[in-house]
Amino acid sequence: MKIRNCIVAASGIAISATLAFAAPNQDKVARRLSEATTVLEESLARTERGIPQNLLDRSDCVGVFPSVWKGALLIGGRYGKGAVSCRTASGAWTAPSAFRIEGGNVGFQIGGSSTDLILLFLGPESMNKLLRTSFTLGLDGAAAAGPVGRSASGQTDALLGAEIISYSRSHGLFAGVSVDGATLRPDHGSNRKLYGYEPKVRDLLQGAVSAPEAAERFLSVLNDQSPRKRIQEASGAGE
Repeated sequence: MKIRNCIVAASGIAISATLAFAAPNQDKVARRLSEATTVLEESLARTERGIPQNLLDRSDCVGVFPSVWKGALLIGGRYGKGAVSCRTASGAWTAPSAFRIEGGNVGFQIGGSSTDLILLFLGPESMNKLLRTSFTLGLDGAAAAGPVGRSASGQTDALLGAEIISYSRSHGLFAGVSVDGATLRPDHGSNRKLYGYEPKVRDLLQGAVSAPEAAERFLSVLNDQSPRKRIQEASGAGE
């Protein structure tokens, strides 16, 4: 009996230790998602120096990477972590999947050691590339620095061939930025901490997974700023 009690007690301690370890890690991922939401809110709130509305509305997916570090290249090439959400056929945004961005030439403002990065993915094929083990911006998908200004629709015609439009914010400045050569790959560890298990990235980006509480504000911003439904066969096939 004493041996059994000891085993039960040891099991309880192990479970408690696991939960105690998991909670701070989940909080860390949730804080990063909160930071990404703030970056998104502030970038979309800028009427004259923000993302053009028509580009946001054309986007199939949006990725936000807060505090991407320039110096990280010296210790293994990691730039930063963030979240990507995609639009379903009805127009709603999916529960976000964590991603990492590494290597390549992510532009930084002069004197900056970090920058917030926003990526817009245009066209369904761009979402399919997010489902790969990894893909390289500018190589596996054409990337371009985006124009700024919510009324800059006239400048977006030149971007029709690009699948990824990129923006950065550093020292309070918001601008289009080059990301050629940077690699995106799913961050399975962060997904596991955020969701309590490891959902498939495909299920997340196709809307088969419910969003956790920590993602509600992130999705609220996207749904408020770009709630449109997909244009169905040219507005109902000419109805």
